[in-house]
Amino acid sequence: VEVVESGGGLVQPGGTLRLSCTTSGIVFGIYNMAWYRQAPGKQREMVASITRDGETDFADSVKGRFRVARVNARSTLYLDMRDLKPEDTAVYYCHADLPGNKYEFWGQGTQVTVSS
Repeated sequence: VEVVESGGGLVQPGGTLRLSCTTSGIVFGIYNMAWYRQAPGKQREMVASITRDGETDFADSVKGRFRVARVNARSTLYLDMRDLKPEDTAVYYCHADLPGNKYEFWGQGTQVTVSS
C-alpha cells in the first residue's frame, strides 16, 4: 500500500495551494479519507475529511477556506486551500481509513509553509 502526498511548498499569506494524495494497493472508493496536519511542537490535527459517501467535515480553523474532494477513478484525494495564513504552516498528511475495520494508512506528509 502506498499513500503519497504532493503539492506542498512555500506560499505567501493570502495565497492558494492544492495538495494531492494518490494511493495504490487499496480499493480507494471504500475508504474514508482525511487530511491531517502537524505544526512544530503541536499535536497532529484533522483538517478536512471526506467519507466514502462524500460527506465532508472541516476543522473550524479552515472552514470556508479549504475544500476537500476525491476522485475515486483516480484513487486521489485533493485539498484546495485558499486565503492561507501563517498558522496553516505544517506538514500535511493524508489518511485512509476503512470503516469498521482496523485498516488505516498514512502518507509521509508534505510541507506547507505560509510566509512572506
